[in-house]
Amino acid sequence: MTITLEIHIGELRAELRNADPAERRQIEAELELARAELIAAMGEQDGTVDAEPPF
Repeated sequence: MTITLEIHIGELRAELRNADPAERRQIEAELELARAELIAAMGEQDGTVDAEPPF
């Protein structure tokens, strides 16, 4: 899963280089979300984040 997220982040960065201002905001938001998902996935893999809900 993390490899897929890393690829997605790379693709978003490439799109960001050629984006117009309107697209740029949307791509930046998607990039921020993808980075957060990657951090969470990596935390789940190494055990620093519990994937189970607290209830």
